[in-house]
Amino acid sequence: MSEENKISGEETPALPPPVASPGRTGGGAGWVAGVAIVALVASGLAGWQAFEMRSQAQALRQELAGRLAAGDSLAQEARGVARQGQESLAALQAKVGAIESRLAESEGQAAALEALYQEFSRSRDERTLAEVEQAVIMAGQQLQLAGNVEAALVALQGAESRLALIDHARLQPLRRAIAADIEALRAVPGLDVAGLSIKLELLQGKVDDLPLAFAGEALPTPPESAPVASGPVNFLVDLGRELWREVQGLVRVERLDHAEPALLGPAQGAYLRENLKIRLLSARLGLLSRDGRAFGEDVRQAAMWVERYFDVRQAPVQQVLQDLKEIAAVKIPEGRPTLQQSLVALQALQTRPTLAAPPVRGQR
Repeated sequence: MSEENKISGEETPALPPPVASPGRTGGGAGWVAGVAIVALVASGLAGWQAFEMRSQAQALRQELAGRLAAGDSLAQEARGVARQGQESLAALQAKVGAIESRLAESEGQAAALEALYQEFSRSRDERTLAEVEQAVIMAGQQLQLAGNVEAALVALQGAESRLALIDHARLQPLRRAIAADIEALRAVPGLDVAGLSIKLELLQGKVDDLPLAFAGEALPTPPESAPVASGPVNFLVDLGRELWREVQGLVRVERLDHAEPALLGPAQGAYLRENLKIRLLSARLGLLSRDGRAFGEDVRQAAMWVERYFDVRQAPVQQVLQDLKEIAAVKIPEGRPTLQQSLVALQALQTRPTLAAPPVRGQR
């Protein structure tokens, strides 16, 4: 039995046999025929609906199967793409690992290079700072020992030029202190200490050759040429002349310009010359130590001794007096310049930690 028959058989119930009605036989037959027609139409509609539903279900199954097949193909393609993506990811991870290893190696090299650079910069800065300290100490020695302001100024200017090579903020106080000391030295009036010292030294060498005003001993007289004796008379004349010369040597008359002449013996003259040398040497020491009072007193005393005990009529004595007057006219400023600010700045810089090197450009 077909499905349509089954459906029609199931949906159409069995009708009871018509009951014959005595007065309505023809009307009952018509009603039965109508019901049968309705039943047939309903079963046809039901069959057609079932057929449509089956056709739709079949189409739906085919579409679903096609879509499932397309989904499988897409899934396979997706799995292939995913596999390729995984392989590409693995390759990229390997490349990233290689890059990271190279980056770590380059970072290590950069760290080593930075350490070397810092060590080099630190050693260079320390060496420059040591040179600056040596220059400042040398300038202080020139001022304290020799009073040479020019040499001290040159040493400080060299130290400032060395500090200009290091661009470090911690060195700025030292640079300011050195600049202030340079300005202080430039303000000191010029004094040719070396020239004055050489003049005094030359005067010391001239002391031994200066003639005394009164030495207490007769001046030697040049011998006269004796004529050749030609007889007894000439011999007697010559003998009388020699006796007269000896008598003249017993008495010597000199003209003295001083009211109280300084009478000195040979031994006292030697002591005078040595004392005069000591005075000139003491004047040199006062000049080097910038002691203006002692320097002026020694020069004045030396000039007074030369004028009193030596023969001022002689040209060498007059020249020595002129040199002593020129030296006495020099005014030595009281006190001597110091480099206190630079020394204090150096000491403060040495008590701090070692200078740090500037960071390398591009450091992370």
